[in-house]
Amino acid sequence: MTAIRDVRMKSLLTSREREVFELLVQDKTTREIAESLFISEKTVRNHISNVMKKLAVKGRSQAVVELVRLGELQI
Repeated sequence: MTAIRDVRMKSLLTSREREVFELLVQDKTTREIAESLFISEKTVRNHISNVMKKLAVKGRSQAVVELVRLGELQI
C-alpha cells in the first residue's frame, strides 16, 4: 500500500525538467533557459521533448497546459 501511495505522490517531472518548464512559462527563450541553467540549447530542447513524450502532446504550449492541469506546474 505504501509503495502505491509513493508512486502516486512522485512527480512526473525530473527536477531539471521542472526548472526548464518553470522558465518556459516565464516566456524565456530556449537560449535564455540554456544560459540560466548552464546547459546547451540542445539539452533544453531535449528536456522539453522528453516531457512532451511523457504527456503524449504535440507542442510546448500543450505540455504547459497539461502540466498545469495535472498540478505539476503553476503559472
